Amino acid sequence: VVFESESVDPVAQVRLPASLLSSVSLTESNRAVLSRINFMFFKKTSLFQREQDGRSLNSYVVASSVGNLSISDLKDPVEIEIVHLSEQLTLNPVCMFWDFSLNNGAGGWNADGCSVSEQSSSNKTVCLCDHMTHFGILMDISGVSAHIDSKNNKILTFITYIGCGVSAIFSAATLLTYVAFEKIRRDYPSKILMNLSSSLLFLNMTFLLDGWLAALDAPWLCVSVAVFLHYFLLTTFTWMGLESIHMYIALVKVFNTYIRRYILKFCVVGWGLPAVVVGIVVAVDKNSYGLQEYGRVEAGEGSEFCWIKNQVVFYVTCVGYFCVVFLLNVAMFVVVMLQICGRNGKRSNRSLREEILRNLRSVISLTFLLGMTWGFALFAWGPVSLAFMYLFSIFNSLQGLFIFIFHCAMKENVQKQWRRYLCCGRFRLSDNSDWSKTATNNTKKVSSDNLGKSLSSSSFSSSTANWTSKAKATLNPFTKRHSNTESSSHQ
Repeated sequence: VVFESESVDPVAQVRLPASLLSSVSLTESNRAVLSRINFMFFKKTSLFQREQDGRSLNSYVVASSVGNLSISDLKDPVEIEIVHLSEQLTLNPVCMFWDFSLNNGAGGWNADGCSVSEQSSSNKTVCLCDHMTHFGILMDISGVSAHIDSKNNKILTFITYIGCGVSAIFSAATLLTYVAFEKIRRDYPSKILMNLSSSLLFLNMTFLLDGWLAALDAPWLCVSVAVFLHYFLLTTFTWMGLESIHMYIALVKVFNTYIRRYILKFCVVGWGLPAVVVGIVVAVDKNSYGLQEYGRVEAGEGSEFCWIKNQVVFYVTCVGYFCVVFLLNVAMFVVVMLQICGRNGKRSNRSLREEILRNLRSVISLTFLLGMTWGFALFAWGPVSLAFMYLFSIFNSLQGLFIFIFHCAMKENVQKQWRRYLCCGRFRLSDNSDWSKTATNNTKKVSSDNLGKSLSSSSFSSSTANWTSKAKATLNPFTKRHSNTESSSHQ
């Protein structure tokens, strides 16, 4: 059956399979109606304009029925070809039917039993459905995700789960290192780093469990997992923001700065603010959380995941929340790098190559500490969306590993503790070693070569101008008290 338009090409076509009637049980009452097949074409689609998860109608609506019978679960699908109202090059079409039982009888779009054929193009979509009703096409009006094929989808899934597993392991390693060695956790940056590592550990573990728990068909459990995943995602964002706030306080208000119960207040914000946000969402509508399908659902290649179902909640509490933190961290990132580069420009005892390498190390260290790589999600639009999705998956799933490398494994004072206690003293440095002399001397003369390390709990020591102050500056809890081996070059 072809619905002709004023032009040569048809607006819609419906092809019924030869096995259509084999799915209908013949009785005396329905035998007469089986000879009558109805087709309807709705050119005015105002009755069906209901947005569904950010999608809108981009075709006319076609209806088909056999008498007044309800036909479903067809062995061979009904093929419906519908021309788009407007040509779309990058958006992802989804075939849906109008389900009159949704929204308390008002009706709504439902994708069950329908998939998109590979014969589809930018100006038309071919739908394959195993039942007969009102059919239309909904487009992803956000345009964020491109049409990811099954191969790339599997690769991204593999990268994400492996990366999250690795990140969880090294986040735990970072946390255990700072818990085990009291000397390296006395200052504020180390305590903030411990909280960030804890949040990353819980986030990665919850994410890894989510996909498995989603398959258990336990709605209450799925809602609980989604709530915890939302909470730990927000705590991770918050602690990355608190890292940048601490850097601002340490950089701009280094001297004569005292904040009572500093870390306690940070913990109240870091763990309490996300709890308030999630608590409000649960109190208003706990059904905002639940089972979601992602991927190529229309092609039968989707995957189930326990997450936020309400798009408004997602964009306000996740996207909006992250954007605020991200802008704050970008501003602080620029300020810190300007401070470091400005101090490096005043020194004359290092080559240009050494300064470039040290600055590069500082940039990478701060990038992962402040979560700058999460910004890849903001650029996953249009034809480059797949590339940025790869970058986002790789760098963010491995954030715990990179933090361990730059803020644990490459820190001289952490290495010293490892050598002393984990290696049974076999690699312990002697008291008159170069590192020991440097560390001792620098407790008397605080070197700003440690400024970068002091501010961000990292191992980089790019800033080298002398940080002059009174003796109390040496005990300033906002800064690190351990020097890097590279400081010995100043003696």
